[in-house]
Amino acid sequence: MGKSLYKAVATATHGGRDGGSSRTSDGRLDVALSIPPELGGNADDGTNPEQLFAAGYAACFTSALNRVGQLAGKSTEGSSTTAEVDLVRGQGRSRFALEVTLRVKLPELEPGEAMELVEQAHEVCPYSNATRGNVPVELVVES
Repeated sequence: MGKSLYKAVATATHGGRDGGSSRTSDGRLDVALSIPPELGGNADDGTNPEQLFAAGYAACFTSALNRVGQLAGKSTEGSSTTAEVDLVRGQGRSRFALEVTLRVKLPELEPGEAMELVEQAHEVCPYSNATRGNVPVELVVES
């Protein structure tokens, strides 16, 4: 294992996505969890792990995009990343998996240039590196 640069710590309480909660050790994030309506739950009761993963991946990828853009001398001004995280049925009745689509906007760049930066960011982003080979990730450049 590598030398830790930063450690995030979060604890989920009994119930997990079904009426539990999740809180970081510093208290900056403290959220109620619930099952989404599409899976028979009530969205008014809280968020879910897929939404939290999507928010984290989008933020991390945008930071990676800014870094590779800076190193390449290309503008990432006005950029945004939308992470779509799908919970899908895996092999077997009780197995589940994730699939991700990253929709990236780089308004200052031409589409080919933008895709080049997106692919570079995908190599740098810790979320991309953690999911590589385990979670299908589709990269989409939007105008």
